[in-house]
Amino acid sequence: MITWFTYVEVAVAALGGLLCVILGLAGRRPSDLTVGILALIELLLIVQVVIGIVAPLTGNPPTGSLLEFWVYAVSAVLIPPAAVVWALLERSRWSTVIMGVAALAIAVMVWRMHVIWTVQGA
Repeated sequence: MITWFTYVEVAVAALGGLLCVILGLAGRRPSDLTVGILALIELLLIVQVVIGIVAPLTGNPPTGSLLEFWVYAVSAVLIPPAAVVWALLERSRWSTVIMGVAALAIAVMVWRMHVIWTVQGA
């Protein structure tokens, strides 16, 4: 994994998640802004998957469990579309909060993926 990209991903997911939670608690329904935040997070996750495929081939293998890393990666990629679909089916202020919680969960999952890739020793 690329460390600076992980920091960008975590920052975007955390700030986007906080914004969605604040907007939802303020009574805002899902909008282009909140759905766009999750779309950006999804794009970053897809880039992360590509990095996860290419990195071992370039001499940057994970120090932890590769299976655990990929379970986190696939799960993280599935969360934003699920949250957006849920939000668009149930257009209420709580849907915006749910999208925010999903983004915050992704921030934690990406950080855990980074730990699996770089910190754990054999």
